Amino acid sequence: MGLYFRKTLEDKAEISVWKITETEDELMKLSSVPTDEMEEISLIRNSNVRKQKLAVRALLNEVFEDKVYLSHHDNGKPFLENCITNISITHTDKYVAIITHQEEDLGIDMECIDRDFTAVKEKALSDEEREELEDDDRVQEQLAIYWCAKEAIFKRMSQNKVDFSEQILVSHFNPKDEGELEATFIHKDGYEEEFELGYTTFDRHVLVWVVG
Repeated sequence: MGLYFRKTLEDKAEISVWKITETEDELMKLSSVPTDEMEEISLIRNSNVRKQKLAVRALLNEVFEDKVYLSHHDNGKPFLENCITNISITHTDKYVAIITHQEEDLGIDMECIDRDFTAVKEKALSDEEREELEDDDRVQEQLAIYWCAKEAIFKRMSQNKVDFSEQILVSHFNPKDEGELEATFIHKDGYEEEFELGYTTFDRHVLVWVVG
């Protein structure tokens, strides 16, 4: 399938999504993975995870005119070694996605709506967020949006030992096919940062992002 969709946001960030339909060998041919990255990928036992890593590389090759080298900080945050563009990455079994911006810090996350969100509901949501869950057929979608929003902010903040239920709070929303969210990150010293996020749904997946 390759590039599924690509769009530029009003703030000049760009989102690109790749649908994984290729075999591992096909992805290797498309991805042109540098030797050191390929060595790391070859050590991954799970074939789905290997394909996700290769699909990320294939997507980078599609998005960037020049070859870029992907690396990670000690905390796992990705960066491009030979490019000033900021990047955040997410993947599921079926899709990989990136968001890029020349200057702003970023976060992006994606989940399949059909996954089990029981642990998310119990451990990642605040009491107020749990009370605001809709009691209808869109509750799974609402849980997916909550989780992806918190993950996107977590990636944006790039801090260790964050309590999702206490430090990342998402304002009440009614799930739609696409929309905007408001959220607050509470630092350990009590300082609060406000964020606006965007989200979209497609093919039983939710994609949430934050810029700035």
